Amino acid sequence: MYTTINEDGVLNNYATEPQVYCAEFPTIWEQRRYVLQGAVAATFVTALVLFAFAIS
Repeated sequence: MYTTINEDGVLNNYATEPQVYCAEFPTIWEQRRYVLQGAVAATFVTALVLFAFAIS
């Protein structure tokens, strides 16, 4: 942790910053998995909305 002291004796603590890195583009199988997860989520939300309309 990085600490500084000003002329009045006040301490300022600074967190250590993590190493910055560039994100990598997802692979083909990861992209397919994201599409599948999106489809399942959309189906689930649609079913919930239809169920809410049905019982109201």
